[in-house]
Amino acid sequence: MPLNRRTFLGTSAAAGAGVAIAGGSAVPASAHGQGHGGGHGRPPKRYSFTVMGTTDLHGNVFNWDYFTDKEFDDKAHNDVGLAKISTLVDQVRREKGRHNTLMIDAGDTIQGTQLSYYYAKIDPITAKRGPVHPMAQAMNAIGYDAAALGNHEFNYGIPVLRKFEEQCDFPLLGANALDAKTLRPAFAPYVIKRMRTPHGPDVKVAILGLTNPGIAIWDKANVSGKMVFPGLEEQAAKFVPRLRSMGADVVIVSAHSGSSGTSSYGDQIPYVENAAGLVAEQVPGIDAILVGHAHQEIPEYFVENKQTGKKVVLSEPLKWGQRLTLFDFDLVWEKGRWVVEKAGSQVLNSNTVAEDPKITGLLADEHKKVVAYVNQVIGTSTAAMTTAEAAWKDEPIIDLINVVQAETVKAALAGGAYAALPVLSQASCFSRTAQIPAGNVTIKDAAGLYPFENTLEARLLTGAQLKDYLEFSARYYVQTAVGAPVDTAKLTNADNTPDYNYDAVSGLTYEIDIAKPNGSRIVNLSFEGKPIDPAAEFVLAVNNYRASGGGNFPHVAGAKQLWANSEEIRNTIISWVQAKGSVDGAQFASVDWRLTREGTPVF
Repeated sequence: MPLNRRTFLGTSAAAGAGVAIAGGSAVPASAHGQGHGGGHGRPPKRYSFTVMGTTDLHGNVFNWDYFTDKEFDDKAHNDVGLAKISTLVDQVRREKGRHNTLMIDAGDTIQGTQLSYYYAKIDPITAKRGPVHPMAQAMNAIGYDAAALGNHEFNYGIPVLRKFEEQCDFPLLGANALDAKTLRPAFAPYVIKRMRTPHGPDVKVAILGLTNPGIAIWDKANVSGKMVFPGLEEQAAKFVPRLRSMGADVVIVSAHSGSSGTSSYGDQIPYVENAAGLVAEQVPGIDAILVGHAHQEIPEYFVENKQTGKKVVLSEPLKWGQRLTLFDFDLVWEKGRWVVEKAGSQVLNSNTVAEDPKITGLLADEHKKVVAYVNQVIGTSTAAMTTAEAAWKDEPIIDLINVVQAETVKAALAGGAYAALPVLSQASCFSRTAQIPAGNVTIKDAAGLYPFENTLEARLLTGAQLKDYLEFSARYYVQTAVGAPVDTAKLTNADNTPDYNYDAVSGLTYEIDIAKPNGSRIVNLSFEGKPIDPAAEFVLAVNNYRASGGGNFPHVAGAKQLWANSEEIRNTIISWVQAKGSVDGAQFASVDWRLTREGTPVF
């Protein structure tokens, strides 16, 4: 029986759970072994099937970078997009037999490129007679069976997410996305698929979807009072036994949560952000976990369940459609039921295949519209600016973000109780390839500076708190002794700190002594030429991710909020450039911070 989406969504909303029966009538090509059981010298019944998985697609359909307006490429020559994934999926289905495969995703689907932005904001899917989201079109054409909710699914608000859900021919799963009032699942927690075997009963495969508890912090404005997000382990412990009791032979978890056991939001909520490994370790009855959220490549990783000693296989297929995970399951019929005899995983690289013309053809018009949109000229620049060295130098291009944010906050606070306080601003080098060219500046140039859908807030901090904030940020640099050579390729990202969790703060001057240990690196911290007063109050223009605890920076999440708005910072930058007409770095660029060793500048 194919899944009837309306019936499914109706029952899942009402009952908090959904079951879909699927599977083909053809004899699977990869099934092997004959006979009727292991007795009387007959070989046991066996069956094999494959579950394919993607994660963190972030709005990538084409192998295209809308911020540079050319084919995507990186140092490793990865390719991106569902069009490439579709080709790999077709190859796997041909090899294994269509009915011996399932296709799932682990979340973060509808945010990340200008393609996904365009259909959330410029030509929104929520409009009356609005378009069908390109990600829904592509995933439907590929034939996904289920997708877990990612945290970025909530960036555009619940109405956009619900419309996307309605447009998908497969369920969006979130066993730990609960209605705030009833505490029942707000989305289908799981789906059960039947795999037809050439002998014996069908194999029942349960897919349980889990999302990230950090949504409560990162998208507080969109979900507060509407949904709550308990821990992954807690909800898995509730649902896995239920799925087993319903006859699931195989339980697969699709978890938008990394495997490391760490959190970027500290103790603000009592749940772990990257909990996939903990789920495998603590909850018996799981066979495999498709891991998402961390943007890491994990071809195959086994975690032993503490209670049963059974090994659970985990795999994470990188991001943006760069990899496709394959989970291979070998089952044997024992004592009247199917038992997983062996499970393993691997990843396929999407750069080994061409884009599927079925997908590129399907969405050619949408792609053209977005390319035209990002190439609109919004102003000019007197000089070229780039982020190539912004991870270790105070560059004008990051000053541009900060001046836009500071001016926006000053204007918002004008005439109010905090109008007289100095406004500082934080910004990160989100991309090391962003640039503002000399001459015409387009939407894609300005948007490339800020690839995230963050919004702007104003928070009240003291001089002492700002010093702590900067010390925390400075952990990004690898401690490098005086006299030791400095290699920029190895200087940053200490302890795997991503670029977006290093903040430069404008409006102050300071040095970061990279020869010193963490916690004592900020020297000569001054405001208006004088050492900063620890008790003085400042307004910090800060993005909502940081303000709500993202990155676990000290003080800011608990600081008094003076103002907030709902416009993406990148759109504020675009509007600022349009209003000015011309970007002139000489008017705003200044060297507020530098890396030093015992007072000597590193660069």
